[in-house]
Amino acid sequence: MLRAASSAVSICALLAAAPALAASLEARSRIDSVTVYPDGASVSRAIEVDLPGGETSLVLRDLPLGLDPASLRVEGEGAGALTIGSVQTRVAPVQAGAPEPSAAARLQALRDERASVQARIEALEGRRAMVQRYAEASPEKLGSDAAPLDVDKWSAAWDAVGRELARSGEDLRVARISLREADEKIAALEASTRPPDPRGRPAREAVVELEAQAPGKARILVTYRVAGAGWRPTYDARLLTRPDGAKASLELVRRAQVRQTTGEDWSGVNLAVSTARTQRGAKAPEVHTERLAFFEPPMLSQAAPRANADVAERLKSARVPSPPAPAAVAMAPAQQQEAVLDAGAYEANFRAPGRIDVPGDGSERGLRLGARTLAADVTVRTAPALDQTAYLDVAFVNEDEAPLLPGEVAIHRDGMFVGRSRLELAAPGGDVRLGFGADDAVKVTRAPVRRKENEPSWFGSTKQEVREFRTVVRNQHAFAVKASVIDRIPISENSAIVIEQLPATTPPTARSVDERRGVLSWTFDLAPGATKDIVVAYRMKWPADREVTFETLPNEGDRPAPQPRPVR
Repeated sequence: MLRAASSAVSICALLAAAPALAASLEARSRIDSVTVYPDGASVSRAIEVDLPGGETSLVLRDLPLGLDPASLRVEGEGAGALTIGSVQTRVAPVQAGAPEPSAAARLQALRDERASVQARIEALEGRRAMVQRYAEASPEKLGSDAAPLDVDKWSAAWDAVGRELARSGEDLRVARISLREADEKIAALEASTRPPDPRGRPAREAVVELEAQAPGKARILVTYRVAGAGWRPTYDARLLTRPDGAKASLELVRRAQVRQTTGEDWSGVNLAVSTARTQRGAKAPEVHTERLAFFEPPMLSQAAPRANADVAERLKSARVPSPPAPAAVAMAPAQQQEAVLDAGAYEANFRAPGRIDVPGDGSERGLRLGARTLAADVTVRTAPALDQTAYLDVAFVNEDEAPLLPGEVAIHRDGMFVGRSRLELAAPGGDVRLGFGADDAVKVTRAPVRRKENEPSWFGSTKQEVREFRTVVRNQHAFAVKASVIDRIPISENSAIVIEQLPATTPPTARSVDERRGVLSWTFDLAPGATKDIVVAYRMKWPADREVTFETLPNEGDRPAPQPRPVR
């Protein structure tokens, strides 16, 4: 008995000394801020909770399935000392909710009511059928004891049949309306009590281990990256010219089209868009040694398939600010809300003013990020070998601290929409060029002047051909314009084909426009009413026993990668 008592005392002491199991507390959160990247989003959820003293497992449910677990970060502050321990995520399948206890009774009552209405309809239809059969009989057969009905009673019989048919029809109409209403009530109740499909999309939940020295309020911020969201840049470019040909001005408006299908509700969030791309990888690819060897035909085998954060706002900013009082100015022009630019060394963030709603159905929400008026260098540009039209070409410098990402541009000239174009990537300080439609006051013509071919007289001789073209540019404006003509002379990458530029060619301003070999340009100022002639002449030579063809090459940087091939 003494040994048993000692054992009991020891067990009680151990239990008293052991720490209490952590309490589980389900948290209610709201999405406070979202930073959207071109290929994803960073979401911050704010949680305010009353924590008991000691250890607590804080459970955050209904997180999106597309959440990247490696990106989950937790920050917090409390009334007293607060320690954040481990954080884990897990997939929680959708749970089928239990139906309301009284729903089955209401559903049964509605079905009984429907059966009663259906029975009444069947009785009314039978009664109307009997009246119709009675009305179809001849008057001489309507009397009792098979005796003919007196002629003076025919009118009363017809009236009685008509009244009965009208009353039966009205009763049937009312009964069928009641039947339809009963069907609608049954369908609505069945839909509201139907349990969720267990095969539906599951969600994620996070468990955060916390330890508070004393009970009190705590504020937790949970941040994670999620797929199913992004934004694309769009632009408005508005060129304002002057009738006297003075310096034109260009306004470039930057916009963002934001969309999301994350399964979350982005209502009243602090929204920002970032130029950082989170899916492009973290480092440059490794360059390995390349060996030249004799070509061996590949064996037929199946190759194994290859396996194919942004820092959140601090907790203080998670509080909802009080809305500013609107300033009422009578008949003043509307002001455009613009985002605030926060440019860093490697990315730029545009923070939208106020709080924004972004629907989760994939539809786009447009935001105005900013506008800037730029100095525009206007040139009349033409490529007469392809199109004998002069176009307004505007060059400018990206003066923003943020890069201009590739996107669609709506082109406006002097208040008129003239078309759409595309803007390529331009870093801060980079050069940008956009077209602003045709200039019909500058006339361009290009015509062949000479084409001469020799006829070889024996096998193996050289065939040659001389070509010469003349381009005429006429300025019909009342002011001088700066013009640029783009033309080309073919190139050869084969030593057996020789191409020579002839002295008759007008000396070009540039010989490799945009690093395109053989593409020439002539840039000049053209006075009002003046014309400019440009001549392009060249000679081509190749073996007479071979055929040649013209091939249009892409830009040097746009060439497709060569496919593996044997070296002979």
